[in-house]
Amino acid sequence: MHLSVKSTFLAEGMGSPLVVYEDNHLLVVNKPSGMPVQGDSTGDFHLLQWAANYIKEKYNKPGEAFVGLVHRLDRPVSGLVVLARTSKALARMNEIFRERRVKKTYLAMTTRPLPERQGTLEDPMDKDSRHHRAIVYKKEREGIKMARLDYALERQQDDAFLYKVNPFSGRFHQIRAQLAHHGAPIVGDLKYGYPRPNADKSVCLHAFRLEFNHPVRGDLLVFEAGLPEGFEWQRVIGRNN
Repeated sequence: MHLSVKSTFLAEGMGSPLVVYEDNHLLVVNKPSGMPVQGDSTGDFHLLQWAANYIKEKYNKPGEAFVGLVHRLDRPVSGLVVLARTSKALARMNEIFRERRVKKTYLAMTTRPLPERQGTLEDPMDKDSRHHRAIVYKKEREGIKMARLDYALERQQDDAFLYKVNPFSGRFHQIRAQLAHHGAPIVGDLKYGYPRPNADKSVCLHAFRLEFNHPVRGDLLVFEAGLPEGFEWQRVIGRNN
């Protein structure tokens, strides 16, 4: 069995999470930029709170609804997030992600081109926890792991470039840091060298597609999430796509 769930390429009304898929074990949502996936020092309303409220209200559950976070997206990034509705599903999904038995595809918009229309970037990368950012080195260093991703130009409109990106390493801020290191910072990403913020403080990076086997049933699941509305994305997408 193969289940494929797609939303439109451009999502409507992405001010709050949009449920892409749910069953007794999983809840897959299209997270809007600006919403943290879990609680942080700001105390802002986060995705786990939203999901627990959603399940509690929809199924009229007494007490707190169980929601487990399988993986994370940076706060200014939008797109697909997988949540577990049972501890069994959470344990199995953690294993699937840990063993990299999941294929992730992102869409990233830049105003500068990468070296080729498609290719592979492989760089030594570390995390600077003090400044909450990734460090990409030009040459290999002892004890520093390599980060790898594939990219391909999806669309171009004037000076706007939309890239499809498949990361293989899952490193902290990997896509944001590697694209910037190779001369193409993501639109709105001040942390990695883009000169101007987006109006909504987002960065134009979107978790577009996820593929993995269901943690209980074993069938292949494929999800795609439409891009958020916004002036920046419109530069390469357009209203009629």
